[in-house]
Amino acid sequence: MERPSLEINLSDTHEEGKLYVVDSLNNLNKLNVCPEASQHALDEEENTGGTGENTAGSNVRNPCLFFVTFILTLIVSLALVSFVIFLIIQTRNKMDQISSRLISEKKNIEELKKMNNMILKHLNQSGIKK
Repeated sequence: MERPSLEINLSDTHEEGKLYVVDSLNNLNKLNVCPEASQHALDEEENTGGTGENTAGSNVRNPCLFFVTFILTLIVSLALVSFVIFLIIQTRNKMDQISSRLISEKKNIEELKKMNNMILKHLNQSGIKK
């Protein structure tokens, strides 16, 4: 009778050893897969008593958080690009307006020069210059 009780105790310690090895391998895998969050996950596991309740939630939250951050980044980038395109179009329109004004002013200046030359010729011909 004594022998079977010893075998049961040995098998219990053997099962506990297997669980310890599995937990150690899981912790090592967590360290290799996500080294930044590994310490945080291990701390959470120690706080929950090793049940793994919070680590499952954090594993679900990490991809969701990444996805939400990615979407927000895309939206902000799209808004910035749209704003830059809007500014480029506005600047182009203003430059076109300024160019057309300069061309019209250049024509006005040329007309004034012609009128000035005509007035000077008329004055020279009439002799009123003196």
